[in-house]
Amino acid sequence: MIILVDSDIVIEVCRGGDTNVTSRWLELSLSGTGILYSPVTAAELWAGALPSEHNLLRTLFQTLSCIPIDHETGQQAGDYLRQYRKSHGIGLGDALIAATALQSQAALWTRNRKHYPMKGLSFY
Repeated sequence: MIILVDSDIVIEVCRGGDTNVTSRWLELSLSGTGILYSPVTAAELWAGALPSEHNLLRTLFQTLSCIPIDHETGQQAGDYLRQYRKSHGIGLGDALIAATALQSQAALWTRNRKHYPMKGLSFY
């Protein structure tokens, strides 16, 4: 199994506020499951990171694999925006993360499933 983590999950892991999320993260880490992230997640976290969180973010991102955004992922994200922007209010970041999950055949781990109405996505 391959898991793509959404920004909200990485935030919870860094801040340790939700014990359910941190427990599941530890289980995944010990299981050898591939944990991926999108450059969108990196951008969102670095944009909101406090200086005291920089070392933690560097260390955390070094343990994960970043999936690049390529032309096919961008095209899929554009299709998602066209389909769901008006009806569900999704933004570019969510569309790119969903397209990355689909393109990499990864289950998306998010606490915000309402941001991901796309057909064909699987969730962790």
